[in-house]
Amino acid sequence: MGKKQGKILAIDDNVDVLFALKLLLKQNFGEIVTEENPEKIPNLIPDGNFDVILLDMNFTKDAISGKEGFYWLEKILEIDPSAIVIFITAYGDVENAVQAIKMGAIDFVNKPWQNEKLIATISSGMKLRQSRLEVDSLKEKQSGYKAILEQPFGDFIGVSQSMHKVFETIKKVAETDASVLILGENGTGKDLVARSLHKHSGRKDEILINVDLGAITETLFESELFGHVKGAYTDAKGERPGRFEIASGGTIFLDEIGNLSIPLQSKLLTVLERREVIRLGSNKPRPIDIRLICATNMPIQQMIKEDKFREDLLYRVNTVEIHIPPLRERTEDIPLLANHFLKMYSKKYKKNIREISSPTYKKLQQYAWPGNVRELQHAIERAIIMADTNVLQPFDFHLSSGGGKVDEVELENYNLEEVEKIIILKVLKKHRGNISNAARELGLTRTSLYRRMEKYDL
Repeated sequence: MGKKQGKILAIDDNVDVLFALKLLLKQNFGEIVTEENPEKIPNLIPDGNFDVILLDMNFTKDAISGKEGFYWLEKILEIDPSAIVIFITAYGDVENAVQAIKMGAIDFVNKPWQNEKLIATISSGMKLRQSRLEVDSLKEKQSGYKAILEQPFGDFIGVSQSMHKVFETIKKVAETDASVLILGENGTGKDLVARSLHKHSGRKDEILINVDLGAITETLFESELFGHVKGAYTDAKGERPGRFEIASGGTIFLDEIGNLSIPLQSKLLTVLERREVIRLGSNKPRPIDIRLICATNMPIQQMIKEDKFREDLLYRVNTVEIHIPPLRERTEDIPLLANHFLKMYSKKYKKNIREISSPTYKKLQQYAWPGNVRELQHAIERAIIMADTNVLQPFDFHLSSGGGKVDEVELENYNLEEVEKIIILKVLKKHRGNISNAARELGLTRTSLYRRMEKYDL
């Protein structure tokens, strides 16, 4: 005989009724909880862990009208909107039954009950409970899908030897559930590696959730990643799943993991070790089944030495490391990438631009590209928008003098904007495109530096 399933809560002010219910139901269901005092309901069901609730319609204060039962029905559904409530009363009539169902109960049973009928009603209620929970889960995932995935590139491409090594590693690792740490400068395509790993994994039909840890404040970290319950904090108007719950069954990509503070690293490590999350404001663990992919542009090993990154967290996230080379170290990929973006943006902007001239390719390959592939993408997009001919020429690209060799640039004038642009380029090159480090040296926030890069089309 299989293990008995289901957790039932019975609430009645008559102890003999509760005893009889427990005696009957324990033969058919997993766990039976009984309670005489309805005032304890708010403490009994906060986490929605009962499959069916049997509720007396009339308590001692109110013998026959059913008002007390209706009151507690409202309270139960307020706490757990998916609750399955079956009214049970010695004063049943059609009017009260109809009213109970209108208010959210699923059925109505008279005392004395027929054992077979009561068990059948509870069994049906358990099936309905399961269906409601599945629907709720789908709704939660649907609400979490919006604005989570952005795809700046159509494909992940390259012909250089260094990129072939990346592709080979992806091919070997993708079909496993091994945790992967992607290392590389900003703009190298770490998100594309994550998507490729997911696309070729056994979880490809499930969701891939992209989380930019650098964009989440410390105060919202737990709520965003682990979820929250209603009232967990001032603006928590209702329950909400975190990114880990939404990603369960699929893949979660934690970008910029090197930006996490030590306290947040500890919280993340706990979740990864236990494979479960607890929503903010709750104490109920929720199991998660995720494939973990992380990325950073930070020098993780150096950070460990400086006690800025936990070594035990690194062991959890880097079963396999994938290093993406910067664009300046794979210049043979530039023509392929440039042509790819040419086709993409010519179509997007309905421009009849057929090709890129040979001198232009040469100019693009001589430039340092501190912003890597992302910078090349933006440069091609701008050139296509502004071009007056159907072949892109060197003058369509406003890159720094000397093919990106900023250290050798002499100031021809003292225009402040030109000076600022050159200084930003020098610092970006110095820090190999690392936005956080460049912003720190320039005395700017990351957001301010991004705004200036956009302003100068860097």
